Amino acid sequence: MLKKLLFALLATSATVSMASAEPVRIGLQPWLGYGPLWVAAEKGYFEDRGVEVELINFNWDQDVNAALVSGNIEVQAAATNTMINLLNSGIELKGFMIMDAAYEADAIIAGEGVDSVSDLEGKSVAYELGATSDLLLNYALRENDLSIDDIDPVPMGASEAGLAAIAGRVDAAVSYEPYISTALAEDNNFKVIYDASAAPGLISDLLVAETSYIEENKDTLAAIVKAWDDAVSFIRDNPDEGGQIIANAVGSPIDQFQVAFEGVRLFNLEENIEQFSGPFQEAYDSIGSIMMEINPDNVPSYPNVSEALDTSIVDLAAE
Repeated sequence: MLKKLLFALLATSATVSMASAEPVRIGLQPWLGYGPLWVAAEKGYFEDRGVEVELINFNWDQDVNAALVSGNIEVQAAATNTMINLLNSGIELKGFMIMDAAYEADAIIAGEGVDSVSDLEGKSVAYELGATSDLLLNYALRENDLSIDDIDPVPMGASEAGLAAIAGRVDAAVSYEPYISTALAEDNNFKVIYDASAAPGLISDLLVAETSYIEENKDTLAAIVKAWDDAVSFIRDNPDEGGQIIANAVGSPIDQFQVAFEGVRLFNLEENIEQFSGPFQEAYDSIGSIMMEINPDNVPSYPNVSEALDTSIVDLAAE
């Protein structure tokens, strides 16, 4: 379905002059790992670095994916598995900056009667198709000798899944913070039965753009990377103020945000260079191989890491 949508959009959308687009429109979702983008906007770091940026919020992966392909945004905050899906759909894009990695901040939650992943057999589970929730659920099921065929899938946005479980519409849900903490606060009978810490590196995010746009706008993208680096430094030096900015952006009470944010690691410019030197390539191959194993019909293969990443932007930003 995603592939058909993307190719339809490519065929019907008007030609967009990406190099001349002003401001740079970045599509993102209400995920804590994207927090430095909101901080950079709030604190004026984009302007300080000489670039005008507009942050455009989406709730569904498919919507932000379509916005990138149709030229309605220039840059996308995307999970690594989303980038692989887009590449497999024939979209010529690359990741140029690592944003974050999630550990406890992506999880499966469930209420009474479901105490482990094994208990999900025959149960209804809400999760977002093609998103990180899909990857985490399939991985957890595989690790417990189950598959997606053993559950009753209920496609739903990650921001809605937890509340659907609390409302009793499904037996379990896969979501990310702050929605996990919000859902757990609503009902003490709910708990986390699996989270991304069981598979370090499985859930990660990058800034991505179409290859042609990257080639034509290297200085602009390097300025965005520098502003991101400024924001990460601010958050680390001012966790209360930085946390409040992010909590406001994602609609999370600050007390729930502070707990949720502990499950996310942000990467600054120096750490991007370190990750691109080897560790992230290994994580990319791990994610790609897992996607092939759990969903071979949709992911029969995945592009070589050299086809998926452009490390020149962080190198330029570091000069």
